[in-house]
Amino acid sequence: MILATTILGIRHKGRVALAGDGQVTVGDTIMKHTARKIRPLHGGTVLAGFAGSAADALTLFDKFEGHLDKHSGNLRRAAVEMAREWRRDRFLRRLEAWMIVANVEDLLVISGEGDIIEPDENVAAIGSGAGYAQAAATALAKHTELSAPEIARIAMEIAASICIYTNNNIMVLELPGEEGGEKQA
Repeated sequence: MILATTILGIRHKGRVALAGDGQVTVGDTIMKHTARKIRPLHGGTVLAGFAGSAADALTLFDKFEGHLDKHSGNLRRAAVEMAREWRRDRFLRRLEAWMIVANVEDLLVISGEGDIIEPDENVAAIGSGAGYAQAAATALAKHTELSAPEIARIAMEIAASICIYTNNNIMVLELPGEEGGEKQA
């Protein structure tokens, strides 16, 4: 299990949001409070987040964006190719990380074991606080009228209040709305 972070993705009521906390932990020491673990890719049409080491994540973001470019932004195809390369490549196999990727049609979790998981509830979380964030987001999506970014932020706040490896420095990104442009909630 990857410690030291929580990343949450949600597709809800036509909107997509990805949230991540900012804590970087080495052993039992918090080294940084403001890390950015989520980012838009492929011209802002895809959101991606990682749980794992920062160097590994940067490598994976670059590789994944290359697959997105190669496959004209087709998220599913890029995810399949990324998982295949991650599993087969001797260097990439050693990377200890998981990714969540999303666009307006899909929300996927990708692992170095070659797994591509599409969640049943349109909510996915990775990292040490994943269970807390996913449970909170699933409940909020089913029982409130909140938007995807609002659910993502509240669920991450709940996870941060429980998980010692998750902090309250939460960044939420959503895909461009009708008015266009990257939004930060």
